Amino acid sequence: MNQPSIDWQAKLAEHERWLRTVAFARVREAQAVDEVMQEVALAAVRQSAPLTDASKVAPWLYRLAVRQALLYRRKCGRRRRLTDRYADQVQHGERSRPTELDPLSWLVAEERRGLVRKAMSRLPPRDAEILLLKYTENWNYHQIAAHLGASHAAIEARLHRARARLRQELTAMNVIEV
Repeated sequence: MNQPSIDWQAKLAEHERWLRTVAFARVREAQAVDEVMQEVALAAVRQSAPLTDASKVAPWLYRLAVRQALLYRRKCGRRRRLTDRYADQVQHGERSRPTELDPLSWLVAEERRGLVRKAMSRLPPRDAEILLLKYTENWNYHQIAAHLGASHAAIEARLHRARARLRQELTAMNVIEV
């Protein structure tokens, strides 16, 4: 029995926003998200074992986005090591430039954002990902569970642990008090 094929362009458009959040949680660079999403779209279209069950598209795209983000990070690591090796051969001095001072209000806000980003970067990627989906996408537990292919109870537990880990990181950095 032949099932109708999935309209990948429509499915990718439907799930793009939260997939971008997942990709950002993994690669932690806004400019890299476009490249990861492009790889996700290519992998979805040219899949070797076609997915025909439309109810499993979101969890499948989630796993695909995670895989593509990991592959992107691996590629960046290789490129960074190559660049660093070349820079060490060419230059034996300092490579950093002094930064300019900005207005105080911008600096304080940027420092606060930087501390939260730093704390988020210390979290395991799965924790950062679920926190970003909850608080940047404003998703409820049911939406997160449906898109990640997990149960409601599992999402509650993961969010509870992720919040606790973030709280620990912020406390360790003296951003919040116990």
